[in-house]
Amino acid sequence: MVRDAERAFWDDALAGQGFAELVCEDASQPQGEDVRRFAKLLARAHRDIFAVEEVDTRAARLVDAWSGTELLVTHLDEAQRIALELAEGLMDARVVAPDIGPRLFVSPGAFHHPAEAFDPAMDVLGAARERNLDTGAVLDALLRMELVFRTSSRVKIAFAYRAAALK
Repeated sequence: MVRDAERAFWDDALAGQGFAELVCEDASQPQGEDVRRFAKLLARAHRDIFAVEEVDTRAARLVDAWSGTELLVTHLDEAQRIALELAEGLMDARVVAPDIGPRLFVSPGAFHHPAEAFDPAMDVLGAARERNLDTGAVLDALLRMELVFRTSSRVKIAFAYRAAALK
C-alpha cells in the first residue's frame, strides 16, 4: 500500500515539478492516449489549502482557506470519501478538472495537517496574505511546519505553526 507521503511526493513530482508536462510532450515514449490525457489533467491541477466542510456519499464541499473559494469535488473512490469525511484539519491538495463534464476531483496525494494545527495555520495564512507571499511558498512553509511538529517531540503545535517560520 502506498503511504500518504509517497502519494504526496508523486502528486508534487507530476503536477508541481512538471513531470506530467514532460510525459505529454515526449512523443518518443510509447505512452497510450489515456496516459497522455491523465498527464494533461495533472499538469493543470490547482494546488491550495482546503478545509473540508461537508461530505456526502458522492461529493465533498471544500473551502479554500487561502482565497475563500468553495469547491464541490467528487470522490474518486470510497477510501477518499472516508479520508475526507474524517478530515479535521486543513488539507494541502491538488484539485483536478477532467476535460469532460463539470466535475472536480482531489488528486490522491492530498496531505492532511493535524486537526490541532487548524487555528495556528489560519494565523500563518493571514500573515502570509499581509506579506503578499506566493501561494506555493506558503503551502511549502506549512508542510515544513508540520515536519517540525511531527519530528520534534517537545515542540508544541503553536510553536511549529507560526508566522515567524514563513520564509
